[in-house]
Amino acid sequence: MIRELDLRLPPHIAGEPGDFKTAVARKAGIPEADIRHVEVMRRSIDARQRDVMIQLRVKIFIKEDHSPDEMRPPEAGDVRLAREVVVVGMGPAGLFAAVELIRQGLKPVIIERGKDVRERIADLKGINVRHEVNPDSNYCFGEGGAGTYSDGKLYTRSTKRGNVAEVLEWLVGFGAVRDILVDAHPHIGTNKLPGIIAAMRAWILAHGGEVRFHTRVTGIRLDGDQIRGLETSQGHVPATRVILATGHSARDIFELLHRSGIAIALKPLAIGVRVEHPQALIDSIQYHCEVRGPYLPPSPYSIVKQVDGRGVYSFCMCPGGVIAPCATSPGEIVTNGWSSSRRARSTANSGIVVELRPEDFAPFADAGPLAAMAYQQAIEQAAWDAGGRTQTAPAQRLEDFVNGRVSRDLPATSYAPGITSVELTSVLPETIHRALVTGFRLFDRSKKGYLTNEAVVVAPETRTSSPVSIPRNPETLEHVRIRGLFPCGEGAGYAGGIVSAAMDGIKVARQLASA
Repeated sequence: MIRELDLRLPPHIAGEPGDFKTAVARKAGIPEADIRHVEVMRRSIDARQRDVMIQLRVKIFIKEDHSPDEMRPPEAGDVRLAREVVVVGMGPAGLFAAVELIRQGLKPVIIERGKDVRERIADLKGINVRHEVNPDSNYCFGEGGAGTYSDGKLYTRSTKRGNVAEVLEWLVGFGAVRDILVDAHPHIGTNKLPGIIAAMRAWILAHGGEVRFHTRVTGIRLDGDQIRGLETSQGHVPATRVILATGHSARDIFELLHRSGIAIALKPLAIGVRVEHPQALIDSIQYHCEVRGPYLPPSPYSIVKQVDGRGVYSFCMCPGGVIAPCATSPGEIVTNGWSSSRRARSTANSGIVVELRPEDFAPFADAGPLAAMAYQQAIEQAAWDAGGRTQTAPAQRLEDFVNGRVSRDLPATSYAPGITSVELTSVLPETIHRALVTGFRLFDRSKKGYLTNEAVVVAPETRTSSPVSIPRNPETLEHVRIRGLFPCGEGAGYAGGIVSAAMDGIKVARQLASA
């Protein structure tokens, strides 16, 4: 017999296998000896009350043996001789599109400007240690895209865009832990993602797909309204069907599209800062305790407030994590965050960002649909100048930021290139700075102790999403004017994170194959 059951348990009971099985038997009203296996189907932490609880949905196998299904990569045939589809970009959207193309009997030819996951490591060291930015290989560009070395959070609210479970099951098939199938806020970790990405590449190659690294797109060849090929740093690539999945930081692609007369549109985004606290402080606020117990993970947080009609909210929160330098060109500073699978660092960081509106980009109106991108760039370049024209980031202690004081000193930080004390009004536009000041005061009302000089504000957080959208026909998913061009993923404005980008890649590949 198999039964499903909902439980609500203290962490020390949920975390000890023997105690957990006893609790399940008691809740089910059956002898513990009758339970052969308990499969967790859903798990979340409820920290709303003083006593933190673990909420679970489980499947109980009563007097019945059970072996968990082994998850493998998707099944597919060989596509070496099949019709080709060029996929530009090897982030989540491009990778999952390529896998789905193979499942649909088409041959993906992936063009990636950067390097494979192993080779990227040297360039990440270059920016962290030597303050050198490789514009083709960094935290944003290269195999796996921005997600590979920036955490691997898999939580999404975009369930209407596709099948979340399918994406997670594919990831498990390629090597992710099964916990991502049950956790309310699944997470892989920067240390685990490279192996998963490499396994996806190996699967694509084994089934007849192609991958071309070190290949930057430099031109688009059109015949009227039909795409005919791409010009690249490695020569011409003929193509009548192209999935464009280049991510939210591919500014040269946005400029190329605009210069080529291919329609794009300004897309408002959110911009702000990274805030880093001691993880122990966040644990004490979230878990209502002096010291986090061994059965609870480092606590995340999520905050949303309204300030003068604008959203001010946390973004990409990294418990036990690191602030990373994510510039994609020399002469700019960009921050993001990541955590390893264990989330074992002593610091917690989060983007705290302000919702922007089309009118905010008016000073850059001459840039047309690239105005939001120009706004981004101006902030990143101001941070570069304020930080001493290296990757050393401008920063203030949090209370000093709110009270308009230059910090006399700064706490230790996880941001490897280092930080320097700067009054951040010299970096952030007044609209953003003012909203953040009020937002932090409101945050402290909800999470007492959040507003403290133990925390440091590091600027800027600018790459929350794409500053443009690339319009596509909602039925065919082709560009509204260019036949054979399929804008896809976060860079085109149709996703926001690993899972939603992966779902959009699958969706576009299926639609292309059915045409």
